[in-house]
Amino acid sequence: MNRQTYMEVSKSNFKYNIEQIRNYVGEGKEVMPVIKANGYGTYINKCLDLLDDFKIVAVACVCEAIELRNLGYKGEIFVLNQPYVEDIDNIIKYEVTVGVSDSNFIEKLAKCNKEVKVHIELETGMGRTGVFLYDLDNFVSQITKCPSIKVEGIYTHFSSADNDDDYTNRQIDLFKKGVLKIKDKIDTIKYIHSSASNGLLHFDDGISNMVRAGIIMYGYPASDKTMDVISIKPIATLKSKISYLKEVDEGISISYGRKFITDRKMKIATVGIGYADGIRRELSNKGYVFINGCKCKILGSVCMDSFMVDVTDIDAKVGDTVYIWENDKIKLEDIADLCNTINYEIMSCISDRVERVFID
Repeated sequence: MNRQTYMEVSKSNFKYNIEQIRNYVGEGKEVMPVIKANGYGTYINKCLDLLDDFKIVAVACVCEAIELRNLGYKGEIFVLNQPYVEDIDNIIKYEVTVGVSDSNFIEKLAKCNKEVKVHIELETGMGRTGVFLYDLDNFVSQITKCPSIKVEGIYTHFSSADNDDDYTNRQIDLFKKGVLKIKDKIDTIKYIHSSASNGLLHFDDGISNMVRAGIIMYGYPASDKTMDVISIKPIATLKSKISYLKEVDEGISISYGRKFITDRKMKIATVGIGYADGIRRELSNKGYVFINGCKCKILGSVCMDSFMVDVTDIDAKVGDTVYIWENDKIKLEDIADLCNTINYEIMSCISDRVERVFID
C-alpha cells in the first residue's frame, strides 16, 4: 500500500448478498456467480474461499478461466462468450466449459477428439452472439455428431430486462422454444439459464434452473428498481489519502489546462489517485470526494496519478482518508451519473494499480 490508495472489499457483505439472491430465486435454482473482469473490479475472483461455495462460476473469456485455474480453483468454470478457435488447446488443457454458437468453432473443437463440456447459446434478441432458432436444427445436428462434445447447458441473454417487459417476454418465448428443441435431441442438459441480475429479479422464464448473478452480487443496483425488490449491501469502498496541502491566493490556476482559477484564497489538497487508476476525467471540476465528514469538490482536471480538491472550509491534513465512494454520502451511482455512464463501468475500470484489501 505504498500509494495509500486502495479498494476495501467486504467478504461478509458479499456472503450476505449471495444469501439474499438465493432466498429470492428459491431452492430450485442454482446461482452461478459472474466473476468476469476481476469480479467487476473487486477481485472477488481471487478469493477461492468464497468461490468454493458454488458449483459453477462464470467468466468472460478463456484467459480469465486460466488465471482462475492457476490460482488453484478446481471447480467448474463456464466461459460466457463464444471463444476463439485459438482458445481450443487451453479449453482442453484447463478443463473449461464454454458457451458456443459458431459452427466453425464446433468443427475445429470436434477434431481434437477430447471431451469438452459446452452450453449452447441461443440468440433471442440480444443481437450479439447465439444461434438463431431457424438455424438451431442444423446446429444441433452438427453438435450431436461430435461424440467428444458434451452439451451440458442452454442459455441466452436478455437485452432489456430492466426497461422493456414486452421485449423480454418475447425473448423468453423464443428461449423456451429453443430449449425444447434442444432437449428433444440431447439428453445431457444439466443447466438452463437466461437471467442476469435484472432478469432474475424481475422475470421467471419458467424453464431455467440456474441464474447468473452479476452486479447485485457485489451489492450495487442493476437498475433503478433493484433496491425495491431485494436487500443487498455494497461490498466495496474506494479510498485514498491526502498527499499534499497548500494554500493559494485568488487567481491561481489548478491542474492542466487552467480549467479552474481560484476566486478567493483557498486551501487545496492533492489526492494520490488519477485516471490511470480508473478515476474518470469527466469528474474534472464537477466531481466530489468525502473527507472528514464533508463533501469536497474536485478542482480542475483529473491528472493521470492524482487530482486536487477544495478543503478550504474543513479541517484537513496530509494523511487524511479520502473516500472516492463510500456508498452513503457518495455512491457509485452518483459518480456514474456525473460521468454519463453506469455503475458497472465505474467499478470494473478501477485499475490494478489500486490494491484490493479484503475485510471479513
